[in-house]
Amino acid sequence: MFYRDERLALFIDGSNLYAAAKALAFDIDYKLLRQEFMQRGKLLRAFYYTALLENDEYSPIRPLVDWLHYNGYSMVTKPAKEFTDSQGRRKVKGNMDIELTVDAMEIAPHVDHIVLFSGDGDFRPLVAAIQRKGTRVSVVSTIRSQPPMIADDLRRQADNFIELDELKDVIGRPPREPREMETPQQVETVET
Repeated sequence: MFYRDERLALFIDGSNLYAAAKALAFDIDYKLLRQEFMQRGKLLRAFYYTALLENDEYSPIRPLVDWLHYNGYSMVTKPAKEFTDSQGRRKVKGNMDIELTVDAMEIAPHVDHIVLFSGDGDFRPLVAAIQRKGTRVSVVSTIRSQPPMIADDLRRQADNFIELDELKDVIGRPPREPREMETPQQVETVET
């Protein structure tokens, strides 16, 4: 539930939202997402969090990050750490939980409602702390994927759970075909 006069802030866990939308077989149109929440209240800030591989010749997420930065999103990025696991597979680690948590705690006293786009159960204590400050929290993720992309305890803690699949017609766009130089595996690796 949203009230037209409430001050809103969006917190988007980029890799988590990407994985949830991918599990539901759609791509998010971030212009439409921002417009949707501008209609639901007074949108003060829309934060997007992601780790970036800085040393790759081409990063499939770089065009999105640049577009978001120029189109009203506050971008929070940091370099991803790359390593090889015990089986010799290339892995990328880029957790943005602390950055998102600090920013949400700082802005909570200045807004009425925070919308968290993540299903990560690690955010349950954050949601509880924000609620204790008197700020309502909605969580956007999905239970319609197999397995569900939202932790049950996070869903229960939130004041409101918004099923991402129900936003598909409002903020979705048809999935695009991968370009020749970009394989689906590359996209998935960068986003995790």
